[in-house]
Amino acid sequence: MNGSAPRTRPDVANGLLKKEMYEYKAPWPVYGLDWSKRPGEKSFRLALGSFLEEFSNKLQIITLAELAYDDYVRTPNTDFVKIAEADHHYPITKVLWEPFRGGLNTPDLLATAADHLRLWEITDEINNASNTIGANSHTGFRQKKLNHKSILTNTKADFNAPLTSFDWNEVDPTLAVTSSIDTTCTVWNVETRQAKTQLIAHDKEVYDVAFATSSTDVFASVGADGSVRMFDLRALEHSTIIYETVMPHPSQVNASNQTQSTALLRLCFNKIEPQYLATFHMDSTDVQILDVRVPGVPVAELRGHSSTVNCVNWAPNHRGYLCSGGDDSQVLVWDINNMSMSHNNVNRYNQDPILAYKAANEICQLSWSCKCPDWVAIGFGNTVQALRV
Repeated sequence: MNGSAPRTRPDVANGLLKKEMYEYKAPWPVYGLDWSKRPGEKSFRLALGSFLEEFSNKLQIITLAELAYDDYVRTPNTDFVKIAEADHHYPITKVLWEPFRGGLNTPDLLATAADHLRLWEITDEINNASNTIGANSHTGFRQKKLNHKSILTNTKADFNAPLTSFDWNEVDPTLAVTSSIDTTCTVWNVETRQAKTQLIAHDKEVYDVAFATSSTDVFASVGADGSVRMFDLRALEHSTIIYETVMPHPSQVNASNQTQSTALLRLCFNKIEPQYLATFHMDSTDVQILDVRVPGVPVAELRGHSSTVNCVNWAPNHRGYLCSGGDDSQVLVWDINNMSMSHNNVNRYNQDPILAYKAANEICQLSWSCKCPDWVAIGFGNTVQALRV
């Protein structure tokens, strides 16, 4: 300790962060990535999940160095620091913080998908077991406790197949839905840790699932069969196919599309106008915008990437902004409000993003902060960057 004045902490809530980009280097490849949904200083926390092709993986929480409350540690060249870490079984296919329920004393929960859906809680209690000064991390910051609370397992199933993704309901945070390689989706009550229902969602592997914005009953999924399907928990005997990949005739295949897969890899509902959702094919450079009211054909296609698209995320506070990242190392922001939404093949294509950023490597994941909507986090290799947009 010394007699210097304490550092001035940035006012995250009022957007007074001074830099345009903050960076963190993880000790392993990053795949899972999500912003905290809590207000105030905790809103600039990020959850990271490793993707190592082995049993032992890691879940990590980072925050800005100025917010870590360790004035005795000086890190002049460090933006983010690790404040909690836990061992995790198998690579993390997705990590999400719980939607904020209100109240500063409510548990700070997050969930991860891998072989099972796991619930975690980070507390403000200091983790003395990992706080040998100078040895607990490469920064020396005090580590908080990241407690493994529970595993959600379908006890009625003989075998629980690996999970590809999940979503946490924003309206009713007791609900979560998971997708799996065994063609099923499962809706969970995370408080009782019980499966509410499990259904065969697709003919092949399910790659992603998401609740419709502002709904506790409607969710959609995509998978290896190339379809987007919508389900309603009030009427599970029926599902609606919103979009289905049409394979081109062999005579129409050319060098630009010969590698595109029929599989749909991810989907994301617009946060303001839930009739719109974004999806993209595996090994494709394009993003499709669908209108659930008019199934069958995309109303817009975004064609700005020169290599495979890996991730998309809608802005939390703007009805038209969508962010995409891909193997071309580009992060592109689109405004679909400025586009002609049309089923006409000529009018629906857009090649002009409103913002573009070039990273040092392929973008594997991104997350748009709901509490700090001027910030998008991206993951590439072992690097995480928070970008002001």
